[in-house]
Amino acid sequence: MKKVLFYLLIASSLLFSNTVAAEKGMSEQEIEKIKLAQEDAKREKIARLLSELKSIEEKIAKKDSVWMKSYSSYLTSLDVRESLEKIVDRINYLEKKKNKTLSEIDELSALIAREKILTSQIEKLKKKDSSPFSDLLTPPNIDEVPTIKNPFDIFVGISLIKTLDRDFNDYVLKKDELKELIALLRSEVRIYGELLAIDEQSEHREKAELKLKQLERFESALDTMKVTADVYQKRLDIIEVSINKEVEAQIFKIAKIGVVILVVFVFFFLLKLFVKKYITDNERFYMANKIITFGNFTLIVLILFFNYIENVSYLVTILGFASAGIAIAMKDWFMSILGWLVIVFGGSIHVGDRIRVDMDGMRYVGDVMDISLLRMTILEDITLTTVSDNRRAGRIIFIPNNYVFTRMIANYTHSTLKTVWDGVKITITYDSNHKKAMHIAKEITKKFSKGYTDITRKQLNKLRNQYSLKNTNVEPRIFSFIEPNGIAIDAWYLTNAYATLTLRSVISTEIVDAFMAEDDITIAYPTQMLHLEQPAKRTPPFATNEEIV
Repeated sequence: MKKVLFYLLIASSLLFSNTVAAEKGMSEQEIEKIKLAQEDAKREKIARLLSELKSIEEKIAKKDSVWMKSYSSYLTSLDVRESLEKIVDRINYLEKKKNKTLSEIDELSALIAREKILTSQIEKLKKKDSSPFSDLLTPPNIDEVPTIKNPFDIFVGISLIKTLDRDFNDYVLKKDELKELIALLRSEVRIYGELLAIDEQSEHREKAELKLKQLERFESALDTMKVTADVYQKRLDIIEVSINKEVEAQIFKIAKIGVVILVVFVFFFLLKLFVKKYITDNERFYMANKIITFGNFTLIVLILFFNYIENVSYLVTILGFASAGIAIAMKDWFMSILGWLVIVFGGSIHVGDRIRVDMDGMRYVGDVMDISLLRMTILEDITLTTVSDNRRAGRIIFIPNNYVFTRMIANYTHSTLKTVWDGVKITITYDSNHKKAMHIAKEITKKFSKGYTDITRKQLNKLRNQYSLKNTNVEPRIFSFIEPNGIAIDAWYLTNAYATLTLRSVISTEIVDAFMAEDDITIAYPTQMLHLEQPAKRTPPFATNEEIV
């Protein structure tokens, strides 16, 4: 239809230009002037139309449109294929020719090389042969729409909606760009029609036919794009509605779970207040508080677990396969958790106990501040260990719970026992009255450790219900040993496990003062005796006044 209108426009222009050359009553000069004026007007109109065409071409070039690039690639592929067909025909002709000249042989070699190059180019432009706009007309690919099953999927759904909207907007922008390009091409086709009505040059006719063919291809692409955009828009609407419904369902589910967790928090908070009010013992309160916190955390995890795991059997199967790897990778964690169970339910160590731990060749003595799921926290105090070995105190020491299986841990205040045995050692000379020294040491230790002796006696009577105790003697014990530099008096007594150094210092000074006050007791310490002897006089073998011949 467009071609018919195009040629009718040309015919009407010819009829207009071939009007009666000379009307009746006109002279030849007037006719000639009229023809010259018509020629001038014709040239001016042609120049104006060509200027308009140039202006439109510049606008199209400035747009740097992907559509024009794609169409240019399509034309290039057609030209390459046409050139290749000519080259193949020429190669076939030269190969069939028997007697070839040197120039024909060179030409054949060059044509074969060029055939390979053009063949590779055609492979690259293969998609452009049949449809120049296949990539541009294809809408963005929509991947599988995810199902919103948990709160994290909400962000995935929202991100997908934004991505789809952005891709669709890009598609619409390409459609709008194509509309603008078609409007410019229609203007060019109209101008070429006017130009052919005035000047029927073959050059203008060929360009007009190419532009008309180009316009038809672009209009066909626009029609396809309109239909595709409508279908794509409807599909996007369905996806967005589906995702929005699932997001709303998840938000409502989160709100319900949040209310349940809040109720659980309030319940356990009130339970802690109740425990704090009615349990006065610090150790029991601490353990009860730990159990309540652990129960609260476990219940919340179970609530989330059963709300977001659809098929528990799948999870059990996965964990069964992964248990070996998890056990190896998290061996220390599992052992620490198992150690925590042993410590808490076994009752070997409690918060507030004074313990000693051997770690990497070092000894740490301190009070247990906290027993968490993975480790114990102790505060290092000033003890005999810190004085004699570490020369440091006041540090916070973190002990992994798995050390109860692999390291030496000594509890100085286990159960109701709050006292330990400590001793003072002092050496006297061999000529001292050692029996009197032992008696003095025993009286002093009895005097200052009497309170701890009575406490220990009561504590040991309570421990008889749990343990088999044979030696329950709590009175101070005095021992004497023969040492290289004297007789060692070793006095042992019971003292507070948290303040051993204080009583040791008091008893040591009291024993020293008592020994110093006795005439028949001398404190020994490492000494050295130096014996000096004068050398005997010797006479020389000859007199000093004799002459030696």
